[in-house]
Amino acid sequence: MATTAERLKQIMRERGLRQVDVLELTKPYSERFLVKINKSDLSQYVSGKTTPGQWKLTILGLALNVNEGWLMGLDVPKERTATIMPTREEADGHVDDYITLFNRLSPEQKVLVLDLIKGLLSGK
Repeated sequence: MATTAERLKQIMRERGLRQVDVLELTKPYSERFLVKINKSDLSQYVSGKTTPGQWKLTILGLALNVNEGWLMGLDVPKERTATIMPTREEADGHVDDYITLFNRLSPEQKVLVLDLIKGLLSGK
């Protein structure tokens, strides 16, 4: 399994990007999701000193248009499969609502909802 540092270096090399270019690509996503990635963060990720947490990994995946799992070093396709997601505030504010509502469904309804979500995410 590759590391996040190796995958960041790979994508930067393939696309001729410098760290400053990656930071520039992250800006719109950082603003939307209220998650800042600074020079020090990215430098540490590229060097392998630290790895990004969930939100910063998502920002990098969106900015570089790659699958976060691939970016983490997993043996999965590099291409993103889903691009629409709520902002951090939207997600944080509604997770409990989603869980509560989902838990009120019958087992059959839960299967239908999960199938619907999977279909939406796969583009079918």
